[in-house]
Amino acid sequence: MSTTSELPTTSGLPSDLDIRDWPRLAPSSVAMEAVVLAGGKGLRLRPFTTLIPKPLVPIGDHYSVLEVVLRQLAAQGFVRATLTIGHLGQLVQAYAGDGSQWGIGISYLSEESPLGTMGPVLRALDALPQHFVVMNADVLTNLNYADLLNAHIRSGAALTVATHHREHRVEFGVLDVRDNHVRGFREKPTLSYEVNMGIYAVSRDAMARYTPGLPYGFDELICDLIEQDEHPATYDFDGYWLDIGRPEDYDRANREFEVLKRELLPGA
Repeated sequence: MSTTSELPTTSGLPSDLDIRDWPRLAPSSVAMEAVVLAGGKGLRLRPFTTLIPKPLVPIGDHYSVLEVVLRQLAAQGFVRATLTIGHLGQLVQAYAGDGSQWGIGISYLSEESPLGTMGPVLRALDALPQHFVVMNADVLTNLNYADLLNAHIRSGAALTVATHHREHRVEFGVLDVRDNHVRGFREKPTLSYEVNMGIYAVSRDAMARYTPGLPYGFDELICDLIEQDEHPATYDFDGYWLDIGRPEDYDRANREFEVLKRELLPGA
């Protein structure tokens, strides 16, 4: 099994690689990398996260959610993952090590204070390739990260957001009120919308304008890009996705994992 030092890097690629070259490049010649955000305190998932960092909570009988993510990345051709760690970060580092047990190189970036979603990425920017994936460590999904990155490169966008369709039925009659008069009425309407999956593909050049070391969130980034008329692209995904943020979500993940195991971890 490969160790971190044996894995391929981007150093052999031309610095002016054009996105039109992507289809003719062999997958092994493009070193795909990801930043996995694993530094949160997981307050909504307490008491599970009182002694265990959220990325290490067990899923099924043999895996943590972080291991599922890293195995998926390795299986899809990613050669390195940068883990941003903070709360109980020493446990994450002791668990994941150099990643050689899963066939992916791992490096670490420690947060002394919370830096938000994109703040840690800014600190790691110099060590990252021109295009890379950023994702939360508490997402259980069968999304193809390599395909997301490929679509991002082809789009030419500064940022690509993985999105998932959601519908919510309002349990009340909804009134359209203007000037203290009812102008319209909808009985228990169903609202449809696209939500952020917590998984992104990012271009390094687009992030270079921001100051590293300061807290910076995804919400700030996407609003700034829209304001600058650099509208982010979307990657619409209709497969399995679960954000393990609350105890009920965690319970659901464990109920569904054994049924979906082969889909989430082919060959496991």
